[in-house]
Amino acid sequence: MAEVSVIMGSVSDYPIMAEAVKFLEEMGITYEVSALSAHRTPELVMEFASKASNEGVKVIIAGAGGAAHLPGVIAAYTVLPVIGVPIKSSNSVDGWDSILSILQMPSGIPVATVALNGAKNAAILAAQILSVGNPALFQKMTDFKISLKEKVKQDNQKLQQSIKNQ
Repeated sequence: MAEVSVIMGSVSDYPIMAEAVKFLEEMGITYEVSALSAHRTPELVMEFASKASNEGVKVIIAGAGGAAHLPGVIAAYTVLPVIGVPIKSSNSVDGWDSILSILQMPSGIPVATVALNGAKNAAILAAQILSVGNPALFQKMTDFKISLKEKVKQDNQKLQQSIKNQ
């Protein structure tokens, strides 16, 4: 049983969405991955979204490029949190078409939207959502945030040392 479902509009989106999968693995979060098209397989998208919560899914990460309707269509069929990842595709208008298609959802059908190609941030947000009521995951996420702070401190120290050595 997967806690997070990672869905993409096409298998060509996987190189971007793999960043989400990698982070979920690092956090020990169970996941599933599928390619479903809101335009070419709308009945499969509807079936997936309608059944996801009954199958144990708690958060859906949906990536799509171009018209990028997949996250919104999924959100129309579920009450689960949906996190949209706009993907800059080969037919994209610099990614703006994807961003706006996911971001500009009508009232009542929210989709959390991350940055263009921001699949890792989508996984981080999914983990943060799941960490509510899960002390072990909450601690992992706390440790992750601390590691980000420590990395900046270390990078700054290296920078300062490099400047001194010039």
